[in-house]
Amino acid sequence: MEQSAPVDASAQSENCRRPLERMDPQLTSIQPGGGVIVKLEMAWGRWRRFWLTTFRPKYVSRMRSLRKGEHAGCPFEPIDPRDIKYYQNQGGYFWEPDDDAFTWRDRLPFARTGLAELLVLTALFFGGSAGIVTIARVADWTGLPAVVASVVSLALFVCGLLIVWFFRDPPRRIPQEKGLVVAPADGKIVAIEELEYDSDIDGPAILIGIFLSIFNVHINRMPMAARVIGLSYRRGKFLNALRPESARENEQLAVRAEQLEAPYRPMVVRQITGAIARRIVCWLKPGDELTVGEQFGMIKLGSRTELIIPREHGLQMLTKIGESVTAGVSVLARYECDSDSDSK
Repeated sequence: MEQSAPVDASAQSENCRRPLERMDPQLTSIQPGGGVIVKLEMAWGRWRRFWLTTFRPKYVSRMRSLRKGEHAGCPFEPIDPRDIKYYQNQGGYFWEPDDDAFTWRDRLPFARTGLAELLVLTALFFGGSAGIVTIARVADWTGLPAVVASVVSLALFVCGLLIVWFFRDPPRRIPQEKGLVVAPADGKIVAIEELEYDSDIDGPAILIGIFLSIFNVHINRMPMAARVIGLSYRRGKFLNALRPESARENEQLAVRAEQLEAPYRPMVVRQITGAIARRIVCWLKPGDELTVGEQFGMIKLGSRTELIIPREHGLQMLTKIGESVTAGVSVLARYECDSDSDSK
């Protein structure tokens, strides 16, 4: 009798990997909801490109020679790396880090995708605070007008400090042990639900909901080393993110991914807006590969993040409702079979 060839386990696992989905056509930029600050940045970009092409043609020529890629990926020809900030999820032209004179912005202790909001809003609040104090002194206000001016000035100054605090990007020590599922966001655990079936997971699942207040860091991180399979964006309401119905009715963006290594578990990270937070940022595209704890986006000014992972034998939940968690650091769950196989 003829014996069948042995089955290659690794090849069999590779066959189980999910095909990449097409990019959601609504995701034409990394901030699909738009916004006033985005429009200001776009207007500044148009002026900057005009100025550079008119008065610095040698710079433009040099940056073109250093540019990599085969197409723009955005609705205009980018002159330097600043032009592709909002189009990172479209692919196309790029510059190597050594040729990018603006990588220093990534080393700032603030979220790079929030730098424009940080500058504009702090200028408004701090400037308004200083302006009211100046007017009160020049007009020589006394009594009730002086008290009101002092209170308003202090309130604006505190709001400016809150904006600085909100857009901070502190360093994180990411645990590297196999089988761990780390928090995709800072905040408080407000939901842990067992789902009998989830279509993205294609089986039983666990849903973990995290509420982010305005005092939390709002940068999202990947809960496991993973490859992005697809993304989907949905417009919606802006209900308070503490309300359970916000997960169903609010504007949101879902990132579907699978582990980089076997058994290639699927996962979903869902960014959901809130009553104050109305701008989702995600610079991923299908095919991107991320390490555990790597940044992939943020939600600006208070929100909710949900994580859905497979519910299977060997899954140990290590968090509970009401617990405060830190993105990329706090361990929400562990797949014991993964850590056991790594130790053998």
